[in-house]
Amino acid sequence: MDVASLLIFAGTLMVAAGSPGPSIAALVARVLSKGLASVLPFLLAMWIGEAIWLALAVFGLAFVAQSFHLVFLALKWAGVAYLAFLAWKMWTAPVGAVAGASALPEAESPLRLFLAGLAVTLGNPKIMMFYLALLPTIIDLASVTLLGWAELTVTMMLVLIAVDLAWALAASWARRLLKNQRALRAANRLSAATMAGAAAAIATR
Repeated sequence: MDVASLLIFAGTLMVAAGSPGPSIAALVARVLSKGLASVLPFLLAMWIGEAIWLALAVFGLAFVAQSFHLVFLALKWAGVAYLAFLAWKMWTAPVGAVAGASALPEAESPLRLFLAGLAVTLGNPKIMMFYLALLPTIIDLASVTLLGWAELTVTMMLVLIAVDLAWALAASWARRLLKNQRALRAANRLSAATMAGAAAAIATR
């Protein structure tokens, strides 16, 4: 695939991925509440989920998403339910009695976080529309070879890693500024509200 097409794809994806949406909201809320390290399985699932949508678009499998509509609908509501559950846990999370201590509840298992990230990504209408509706207008998918698909996938991964880690690092930096019990409780409540908002955004689309 020519460099110009890859650059156009990368630029468009950077704008789409960098704009706040349910996935970014969930990511930021998670980092604010639990820290950067705990979010890695969630991030990995987000990237794999987008790679799945890219493959569906490139190989002309959009009809699969339509044929298995109920499966994707189930994934969507699984993501909504899990985000709502996380929001409730963040809202009710205890804060350590010692100033500066972060006594947050223990992190969910990496597998549960991975499955939640996958459900949120596969059920996110913004991501669906980018790959199944917008992508065909900027890339001639009919002429994409296996090598071209691999090049698109690598480009996609590089862009998503840069954008998502930028959001995660910004949230992690903000979290480190929280040095007292009251600020930690406020961060938990803000994270809970953000996570609930992400769940509502997915549920209403």
